[in-house]
Amino acid sequence: MDRHIAIGTDIGGSHISCAAIDLSSGKILKDTLSEREVNNQAHAHVIINVWTEALTEALSKVPADRVKGVGFAMPGPFDYVKGICYIKGVAKYENLYGFNIHDAITSSLQADENLLIRFMNDASSFAVGEAWAGSASGVDRSLSITLGTGFGSAFISDRIPVVDGREVPKMGCVYHIPYKEGIADDYFSTRWFLGRYKALTGKGLKGVKELADIAITDRVAAGLFTEFGTGLGVFLAPFLKKFNAEMLVIGGNISNAYNLFGDVFEGSLKKEHCTCKVALSKLKEDAALLGSAYLLDDNFWKSVQHALPLM
Repeated sequence: MDRHIAIGTDIGGSHISCAAIDLSSGKILKDTLSEREVNNQAHAHVIINVWTEALTEALSKVPADRVKGVGFAMPGPFDYVKGICYIKGVAKYENLYGFNIHDAITSSLQADENLLIRFMNDASSFAVGEAWAGSASGVDRSLSITLGTGFGSAFISDRIPVVDGREVPKMGCVYHIPYKEGIADDYFSTRWFLGRYKALTGKGLKGVKELADIAITDRVAAGLFTEFGTGLGVFLAPFLKKFNAEMLVIGGNISNAYNLFGDVFEGSLKKEHCTCKVALSKLKEDAALLGSAYLLDDNFWKSVQHALPLM
């Protein structure tokens, strides 16, 4: 029997999304989409139960003998080879520390031994999805970034994450690179916008969307988007040039305000003599679903396995 369906799974900070993907066409079977809110402070077994509910719902909508396996887009730190979670020191999923997610999901699903379960970093999954079927599908070399709660990134060559070598930073991402008085993640994320606005005005906001909504009439807010775009361009240009990236794909919640910083950002890249094309994510939340499902493609799996321990 041809097992050409995979369940792509995106584990977010407070939710799980999963859906069946046809590996032969790269299409999401939309009526299989299953989502659940997750209390990321709950005990491990509670979290696993919620994840299992979502997966079971998605699996119930496709023939079992057509499903090859389940791919997970997981935040780190995580052992993507063995399926063990090592998240700690952050306000999410700390009760999963040291927990073997692979074994727990296998047991909870009561799956047969033919169902494969595989894991990859969430930012890498997003980038692979964009390279497979999104904004970077027409090029060989790309960098995809997600701008939101954190600063996610992954370098891709021929759909494979590049995580080591002279062309990319350590781990194949840029969030940890020193920048100004901290690291890049401190400056190219939601908390920079909110912290900077409060420091300048004394006013607290809930998110970047609220900041974007007032940017038309609030000079301080508008100025922050200009500052953000300029800095992001200066920061990314050297990495894009060193990697010879043909395309930069931008996703994440902050990308919804691209009209407020996009021109400045692209102008900043040009001033740094970076000619890489820029595109917003076409797939958005679907990118990680596709990228994680792609782990069940035999050729991709053979090519990506060496990179998993370094993510």
